[in-house]
Amino acid sequence: MSAIDRQPFPRGALIAAAVLVGVSIVGAGVARQINLRAPAAEQTIAPLAARDLTFADGADGSVVIAEDSGARVVHVVAPGEGGFVRGVMRGLARDRRMRGIGDEPGFRLAEWPNGRLALQDLATGKIVELNAFGADNRRAFAEILYAQGAAS
Repeated sequence: MSAIDRQPFPRGALIAAAVLVGVSIVGAGVARQINLRAPAAEQTIAPLAARDLTFADGADGSVVIAEDSGARVVHVVAPGEGGFVRGVMRGLARDRRMRGIGDEPGFRLAEWPNGRLALQDLATGKIVELNAFGADNRRAFAEILYAQGAAS
């Protein structure tokens, strides 16, 4: 048997660890209660471009993207294409179904002065940071943001 086996663990270290854990838990709880967060930059800075959009499934398997609550089609994702766009929208639609929310309101797609491109669900407030998924996937949504209208 070694000397470490015969000596008890230092009581001061155990107390310090317990205090550290307790302070961390209390601090996190207080911050959550008072909603302690840095103010969002979007509250004071206007986006370079923004569009309120609706996404609907077409009869042929396409995804029809329109603005103004479906009044004007701005882009159509052909059947079998746009896997990233379909995946993002599927995830947001699933979140809405779980919360019992319908199709309205739509989504806001915006590009910010710092180059950030984000899709916000206007019903839940959830934001998808599109830059995080790489340049090609970001480009898919940038094309939608800057599309002039869908071809007939």
